[in-house]
Amino acid sequence: MSLKRFVKLTGAVVVAVIWVTAALSCNKRTTMAPELTAAEPMSVSQNSNDTGNDSGDTFIDPRDGKRYRTVKIGKLTWMAENLNYATGSSLCYDDDESNCQKYGRLYVWDAAMSACPAGWHLPTREDWNNLVENAGGDVAGTKLKSKSSDWNGTDNFGFSALPGGYRLTDGFSGAGSNGGWWNATEYDAGNAWRRSMRSDDEYVDEYNKIIVHNYSKALGLSVRCVRE
Repeated sequence: MSLKRFVKLTGAVVVAVIWVTAALSCNKRTTMAPELTAAEPMSVSQNSNDTGNDSGDTFIDPRDGKRYRTVKIGKLTWMAENLNYATGSSLCYDDDESNCQKYGRLYVWDAAMSACPAGWHLPTREDWNNLVENAGGDVAGTKLKSKSSDWNGTDNFGFSALPGGYRLTDGFSGAGSNGGWWNATEYDAGNAWRRSMRSDDEYVDEYNKIIVHNYSKALGLSVRCVRE
């Protein structure tokens, strides 16, 4: 083979190799994965709940459509609001409907026994004892009371106890500074157990317990319903 022909063939091979190399390089660039961009931050629901023992659940009473917050403390689930279901033997403090909206209704004991909706019941002494034990014992009153400025509570558990007052034989008393709740447990034929929480600007430390009393069934007290 002449030198001239050899150089010509060698040059063609070199050109071919260069062309193939360029083509492969171009193809590699065009098939490369696209550049990743930073992911958008995940949105957080405004309904997120970070309230300790407060379950954040609600219950709608099918009898009148009222909605109640609920909270689980210990083994029991409680309504975190006083009951506000109208019965023939219940009333608003001072006969003022706005007090029912604020504090719930006051019930005589017989009415309280049947006032809770299906699946719920008026708490027994044992239920209240369980609540007090799980909420701190002697200081349970302070931890269960709402943070109202005149009520001196810390509401650690979301129970939000309110000072709904009483309906006594001679009128109403105590709203804003005293709250009383019926027990399902009878003391005798005319009386039943109740729990009460009180506050006093001067003697708040003296009244930071939940006090146990028996009370005439004819008087009007607040109701908290409970379920297991």
